Amino acid sequence: MNDDAQILIARLLTHQTLRRDDKMVKRALSDDQFRAEVDKRLLESGLKLLDNVYADHVTVALHRNVEPKIFGAKDIWQNNNFGLTRDGVALLVVLWAQIILPKRERQETHTTVDDDQNDMFEKDTPIPRAEDASIGISYTALLSDFGDKLGKKTRMDMNLGVLSKLGFIERRGDVILEGPLLDLMMDTDVLKERIINGALSEVFKRAPLAAAPRKVATVDMPEAEAANDAAVAEQSDDAPDTPN
Repeated sequence: MNDDAQILIARLLTHQTLRRDDKMVKRALSDDQFRAEVDKRLLESGLKLLDNVYADHVTVALHRNVEPKIFGAKDIWQNNNFGLTRDGVALLVVLWAQIILPKRERQETHTTVDDDQNDMFEKDTPIPRAEDASIGISYTALLSDFGDKLGKKTRMDMNLGVLSKLGFIERRGDVILEGPLLDLMMDTDVLKERIINGALSEVFKRAPLAAAPRKVATVDMPEAEAANDAAVAEQSDDAPDTPN
């Protein structure tokens, strides 16, 4: 068992993310004894396993208890380990809100992007995988709605490139899709109400953007509120629960 835990952790550190249907990941999610061994080994290194039933992948991140020792006190929090500036973090929050929140709603009602209506027996069906429930958003519409607030086209293109490289998003032509980390690294419980009823409330009152369905595979963010405020403020400066 110890060797299996070691191999799983090494694979996570090497590949950053693994799919939930991976054999060893499935074991960690279903075998309490094996999960306890994995968690113990990760904790000894200041790490934790991140997973949720709404995401198709799992990853590792810094444990909350060691974050202050790594990034400093909250008033001088060094959250630029991803190389994201403040407008980059704001863009990440906007993308999460427009891609993940609608996906979560479809998953909670057990519908997929191909469903015309809810299944009358939906409570007996499993939660759809992210790849079956996630819909991308239009880059053109994103630029039109948020370009002025997020550094205009040049800055937005640069930040989208960084987010794509980090695994938060994937791009297919004009469509921006959910990447492996987008639904893992953001704390939904903390951000959801603030975003829907706060900074992006006007966006969510509008009809959803038409975009191609996804057919591919928190940030537990210490400064998520600051990033959210940045999404509606015309300013740039300096992100997320830190995967290793």
